[in-house]
Amino acid sequence: MELRGVDELMDLLSACRGVRASGHPVDLHEHSLQTAALLRRGSPADKELQVAGLVHELGRVLRPGDVTGHAELAADAVRPLLGERVSRLVRLHTPAGRCLGVLEAAPGRAAMSEAEAAAFARDPLAEEALALRQADDAARVPGLDAGVLEDWRTLLELLAARPSRLGAVD
Repeated sequence: MELRGVDELMDLLSACRGVRASGHPVDLHEHSLQTAALLRRGSPADKELQVAGLVHELGRVLRPGDVTGHAELAADAVRPLLGERVSRLVRLHTPAGRCLGVLEAAPGRAAMSEAEAAAFARDPLAEEALALRQADDAARVPGLDAGVLEDWRTLLELLAARPSRLGAVD
């Protein structure tokens, strides 16, 4: 699926209401808002990272039940609208989780080999992808006020107007 505009993206993000990932205490709508809000707080200048947090779970709505391919599906869907950097961050949030499994020796987290972790660490967006994944992991708090989806429209429109930009939006 290729998103044709911000309105279509907003509709898809709204469709996350009531959809839950296995074991998550909040639906994907709240989870996405919380992830983006945490990234806004931790990286206020990196608007593309914040938006990557907002859209990182869209693959779960585009293809329900596809747990392993949701990041790639979401990345492919948002690339034409939001640009390469947002797409790459979304794609990298899954291997970032596996990398954290190695770095933190987290029980229950699928880990990657040390060689895969070293290759991930060489990616120019590795640090931002780890920040996205850490926000993703923390964004599961029932009742947390993370704002509303409409708060993100202006930023989404700005990024959509400049999809080829590779750096963060000032």
